[in-house]
Amino acid sequence: MPRQYTPDGAPSNIPLPLGGEGKVRGGANALRPSLDGATLSGSTQWRSKQVGWGGMAKRRAAMPSPGEAGGFCRSMPAPSAWACHPPGAPLASSCVPILALLWLVSFVLAADVANAPDPQSVHDSITRAVAFLVQDQNSDGSWGGPQDSITTWSGEMWPNPETHRAWKVATTGLCVAALLEVGPPPEAADATDRAVQYLLHNADVKRPNEWDLMNNWAYIYGLQGLAAAAGHPRYAAPAIHEQIAAAVPKYFDALAHFQSVDGGWGYLAFDVPRTQRPQWSTSFMTAAAVVAMEDAKRQGFIVDQAVIDRAVRLVQRCRLPNGAYSYHARVIPNLHSEYIDQVKGSLSRIQVCQAALLAAGRDVPLEDRRFGLTHFFREHKFLDIAMHKPVPHEAYYYNSGYFYLFGHYYAGLVIATLPPEEQAQWWPKLCREILKTQQEDGSMWDYDVHRYDRPYGVAFSLLALHRSLTP
Repeated sequence: MPRQYTPDGAPSNIPLPLGGEGKVRGGANALRPSLDGATLSGSTQWRSKQVGWGGMAKRRAAMPSPGEAGGFCRSMPAPSAWACHPPGAPLASSCVPILALLWLVSFVLAADVANAPDPQSVHDSITRAVAFLVQDQNSDGSWGGPQDSITTWSGEMWPNPETHRAWKVATTGLCVAALLEVGPPPEAADATDRAVQYLLHNADVKRPNEWDLMNNWAYIYGLQGLAAAAGHPRYAAPAIHEQIAAAVPKYFDALAHFQSVDGGWGYLAFDVPRTQRPQWSTSFMTAAAVVAMEDAKRQGFIVDQAVIDRAVRLVQRCRLPNGAYSYHARVIPNLHSEYIDQVKGSLSRIQVCQAALLAAGRDVPLEDRRFGLTHFFREHKFLDIAMHKPVPHEAYYYNSGYFYLFGHYYAGLVIATLPPEEQAQWWPKLCREILKTQQEDGSMWDYDVHRYDRPYGVAFSLLALHRSLTP
């Protein structure tokens, strides 16, 4: 088997299978089919977490081959008659399918407006999602756990108990922020109280090992969850507010301690030697940290502005001339035509990075926000293809399933900064793409990761859906 590489250039022995003709993505010389213009049918997506590797094989078998994909105009969504015109063939004979395709695109765009969910549907979805969180909560007040992963890849990669503690704190922080965003309704109030107590007593998450920096997710979303609690009337009583005020600096100080030398944060330490202060940063984790720190600052907590400023500068450095944000901070970006740093691989990162810059008071021109949202929905098929795939970065443009709901939450933050008349155009699109992920039990999920995926998926979804009802 050819040696495999992560999007960051780190070697890996994990095979990264890709749909269509059984191709396997390897190094720079590996053949890789392109599916820019193909839209997968519903049969190619997992509809239930109970589908295992056999279901994944069936899904790939249903994908169009490169030849089939080539039958469509690969320059969608702006097709050209020349794109599918075979050399030497009469142009008139090839225009008929092109005109049919143009008609189909216009029909889909019209249906895009007609199929937008109404506010009552969004409200009902929120009610079901909250009910899921209430029944899914652990007895200690947290959400998530190491159980129930359907992939051996996930189980073998993350055996460290402190990694799971970090994910549990991060997931719980998100759930606290989400429940407080929507109310919480009476039936969820006790669950929120227990979750806040869990965050208060688990601020001491440690770095799992020299390679694993998942503890940074705990600091980011633990901080964001407690900042939301500090600003909610339910926790205004002096006793509980003092406890929150004592815990918030612990999360912030830990986050500042692990700030990379370039000013950001990463979830792994790829670079050798692996040092106490990490050397590797990603744009999206850094941007998520900026949003959390700004939330804490708005609640009156004292945070070191220099920490925020260094992080903001890193996010700004990650912006590329094509409008995308690079996956991680690097001096020379990789702009290979199908790499993750293309716009189609950066759809969710554009949202979180713009949301962070706006939260920090930096200027993000309206045209840039419109650019990011336009491409987010125009190229949404690449997020759809990646959703529910079990191996990170196995989809086109190295998209991963866990980009999906993460990106939709931060897209909601960006939409909320637009003029009201523009918000009214974007919210229905966002809600539709979130609601289609909801399961029969009320949960939403995008990537299998033990028992964290459904609660964090619900949390990201609630944070976006509720804002759509109260822009």
